[in-house]
Amino acid sequence: MFGGIGIPELLMIFFIILLIFGAKKLPEIGAGMGKAIKNFKKATTEPEEIEVSPKAIEKEKNSKDEN
Repeated sequence: MFGGIGIPELLMIFFIILLIFGAKKLPEIGAGMGKAIKNFKKATTEPEEIEVSPKAIEKEKNSKDEN
């Protein structure tokens, strides 16, 4: 009626994942997915930090010279 995924479809997907990975791996997979989503949200919402102090510029030049 509304389209999308309903409860029966979600249960079927969960059952297939349970068969593939087993019950012992599911908490590890869930934790990994949670961390990935958290890091993605953090990366998309935080402003990019750029250090422009003279010390940072000198440090960058020194690291380029060593390579």
